[in-house]
Amino acid sequence: MSTVDEQTNTSGIQVALTPRAIEEVLKFMEAEQVQPDAGGLRVSVLPGGCSGFKYSLNIEERPLEDDHVLPMDRIRVFVDGFSLQYLNGVTVDYVTSMQGSGFTFTNPNATGGCGCGSSFNA
Repeated sequence: MSTVDEQTNTSGIQVALTPRAIEEVLKFMEAEQVQPDAGGLRVSVLPGGCSGFKYSLNIEERPLEDDHVLPMDRIRVFVDGFSLQYLNGVTVDYVTSMQGSGFTFTNPNATGGCGCGSSFNA
């Protein structure tokens, strides 16, 4: 099995995770006993939410056959074909504030969003 560093992004899509987000993903992967060289983070867009689409993050043991695999620093990101069109240029961060902590998305393709920040329209 190849390592993360040997993988290449052949989809042309650009998805960025901040160093803080990568650290949090690695913690989740360790807690779920998923090895970074085999598994990764699934970033997807699902229909729903108050603005039309919502983001989803899941730790996966391996990519699906039709996934696009995007190598990052120490992890891999899996994106399905439907989500690909909505995620180009997205930056995923992990923030901590007085309201709590969690992953945030900055999407230059979004034409609008909801007040809670968990959904968008494109």
